[in-house]
Amino acid sequence: MFKNISLIITLCASLLTAHAATADYQVVPLPQEISMSKGKPFVLSASTPIVYTGSDAQMQKNANFLSDYVEQLTKIRLNVSSQKVKKTTPIVLALNPKIAGNEAYVMTVTDKQLTIAGKTPAGVFYGIQTLRKSLPVLDAAENIELPAAVIKDAPKFAYRGMMLDCGRHFFPISFVKKYIDMLALHNMNVFHWHLTEDQGWRIEIKKYPKLTEIGSKRSGTIIGHNSAVDDSIPYGGYYTQEQAREIVKYAAERNITVIPEIDMPGHMLSALASYPELGCTGGPYEVGHKWGVYEDVLCLGNEKVYKFLEDIIDELIDIFPSKYIHIGGDESPRVRWEKCPKCQALAKAQGLTTDHLQAYFTNRIEKYINAKGRRIIGWDEILEGPINQSATIMSWRGVQPGTKAANLGHDVIMSPNSNAYFDYYQTKKTGGEPLNIGGYLPVSKVYEYDPTPESMPAEAQKHIVGVQANLWTEYVACPTLAEYQVMPRMAAISEVQWLPSSKKNFDAFKTRVTKLAKIYDRLGYVYAKHLWTEK
Repeated sequence: MFKNISLIITLCASLLTAHAATADYQVVPLPQEISMSKGKPFVLSASTPIVYTGSDAQMQKNANFLSDYVEQLTKIRLNVSSQKVKKTTPIVLALNPKIAGNEAYVMTVTDKQLTIAGKTPAGVFYGIQTLRKSLPVLDAAENIELPAAVIKDAPKFAYRGMMLDCGRHFFPISFVKKYIDMLALHNMNVFHWHLTEDQGWRIEIKKYPKLTEIGSKRSGTIIGHNSAVDDSIPYGGYYTQEQAREIVKYAAERNITVIPEIDMPGHMLSALASYPELGCTGGPYEVGHKWGVYEDVLCLGNEKVYKFLEDIIDELIDIFPSKYIHIGGDESPRVRWEKCPKCQALAKAQGLTTDHLQAYFTNRIEKYINAKGRRIIGWDEILEGPINQSATIMSWRGVQPGTKAANLGHDVIMSPNSNAYFDYYQTKKTGGEPLNIGGYLPVSKVYEYDPTPESMPAEAQKHIVGVQANLWTEYVACPTLAEYQVMPRMAAISEVQWLPSSKKNFDAFKTRVTKLAKIYDRLGYVYAKHLWTEK
């Protein structure tokens, strides 16, 4: 009799796994270390509980995220609990202070239990992303076998970002959240939110209501690449402070920091249209219709400008808890300063050339931000004058400015247009492509980028703190095109951010990203398919 019972149990176990799908740990970004183990696989089924340990609210959030992710891909809904359930094989999410690195994790898979452990909830979250991407995409719920293994993983760079330009074109809150979800899928931890431009001011500033009443709207937009034809269609939009706080909270739950950018002293035409007394000529000014660089910038010899910016910074700091505030600093012509009595008086008083006025401005703004307990990031043009070493440089005009900044002792975020500008075309055959700004940046060129090549001195390499890709939106007017422009290039830059260069392999990446594309499909993302000729 007992032999028959044993046989029945064996047959039942066989039936449970006979039609099981299989997980694959070759994901994007690839974990640093995957060690396959002997033994039976872990079987994920509808009876598998997710158990989180401790009372940390973020750990409970992690468990709920995992349950949602599993259901999205496999149609299996897993229950979440803070207590282990007897006679089950659980997925356990746990904190382990012995794990080195705040974003590191260890995933251990046996037939008895699947454990994701991290020093912090952020580390556990990245382990969850690996588990999520390991799962097969199923049209109907069925058991899934996860091979026995130990995965030890941690990112190469502490700063792993993507920028979305909402100044040229405005994107609804729903898409901003979707963009943040895309970052989470690719193990990124910084959302750089570009909020102001010549063509539109997008963030509510309560002390200066005209910034949104006037500056958030343009009366038309140039057609194509700055042609002579304007569409004359009013365009606008902005985020309230409450909406911005909502985005900060949404991102934080996904271990993503939101860094706001208010571009200064150039790219400020929308602010000048709102408050013309802040410009060198006094206006009149109009919110920009065309793309590119405007000669009208903030008047650096006008003390009202500094009070204006300090008030804005105060409101930003109250909304965004990020360590950094991005002050832009790029593409700021000196033409108006050269002829402005106030700017020339400032230059004379400070013993500066006109070319070094921006450095005076940058140092003064940085001093104010530092006094609030924050730090600045600026585009690499801020290096064109003597600035404080404490300023972090975002290198966009190729690799060289970042290398120069690192050699000078600045922390650097590498974001070169040669490898990280996702508004460029993804193919040379542009006839069938949406209109873009130009350039050519295929997935392969994104992937090949090495932010810390051996030729860079070791001391300088220590100052390369992160990598970021950017989506500028002069020609990206809708969410679906934004998705198309960033994916799958986002997958390529994620491995640049996460993996040591020695572990990258483009042919292997193509296999992994093909699997990732199935998740894109399940989530309804619009993405470029140039890697897959059959698509």
